[in-house]
Order: sequence, then structure tokens, then C-alpha cells
Amino acid sequence: MTIKVKAQERKLMVGPKAGKYVYQMAAEKYSSLSESKMIEEASLRSGIQKGALQAAFSACGDVIKAWATEGHSVPVPGLGTMRFGLNAKSVEDVNMVASSLITTRKIIFVPSIDVKKELMTTAVSITCYDRNGKVVKRVNSSDSGEIEDPENPSGGEDAGAGGSGGGGDDLGQ
Repeated sequence: MTIKVKAQERKLMVGPKAGKYVYQMAAEKYSSLSESKMIEEASLRSGIQKGALQAAFSACGDVIKAWATEGHSVPVPGLGTMRFGLNAKSVEDVNMVASSLITTRKIIFVPSIDVKKELMTTAVSITCYDRNGKVVKRVNSSDSGEIEDPENPSGGEDAGAGGSGGGGDDLGQ
């Protein structure tokens, strides 16, 4: 298993490096696996018939929806836990509190330690593209999971911060 990463040369428009070209990395987006393909694969790996698996997954989904909508953090077996959350505007006056202050409803997923370990040990394949879309370099590695920050070689407080990868997340969370 390999995570494919695209490093695209782009001109920064804001910040201390505004006007300079830098390579910005992001995981390449894969196609979505259909529900029927997922059920078929799980059936092959477990020896459980597709119909029984479909019923079990459907029941698990119903349980997750029922408990999560009541405010519970719900386990997703083998993956982690999920819960519902939201972002909302703040107001000083209690009389102004209303559901209209909610700006975003979201799903918060916290992966299990096993899932985090799997991600940390997965190889990374980086393809670098210049500003014209031409491939200029390919990097294949077996990533140890350690975060290296050339701007902060001591690995201080800012190591791993920023970027689209989210970095800085340790296995203990």
C-alpha cells in the first residue's frame, strides 16, 4: 500500500513568501469505492454472505445515526470513533442564542491507534509538477512516520505544523 502525493509548484499570493513559487504537497484524491464493492470485498475476506453483511452494515449505520444524534461518541469497529459536532457564532446576550447561529454541522472522526499506526508506516510516493504541469521529480520512500522540518531542524514546537497533511498528530490521541 502506498499513499500517492502530488507536489505542485504554485505562486504564493499572501504571507511572508508572497510572490515566490513553492511546492505544495497534498494527497492525491482517489476514486470512491462503491458500497456494493465494499460489501463484496468484506464478504470475500470474512466468508460471510453478502446479504448478511449488507444487513449487518445497515444495522450498524442505523445504530451509529441513532446514538450519534443523541450526542454520543460511537465506535466504528476496527476504525475508531465518530461523533457529531458543530461550529457556531458567539453572542454576548443569552436572548440572542438561536439555532441560526450554527454555521457548520460536521462529523468528527477519531481514528484508532491501530489505524494511525498503519498510516504512519505506509510508504509515500511523491510526484513533483512544475508550474506548467510537467513532471520534474519522483520520490518513493518507505516513510518512518517521523516529521522532518528543514525550517526547524531541532524539531521544536512548530515541527509538523501547517500544510495540508495536518501533521503533528501523535499516536496517543
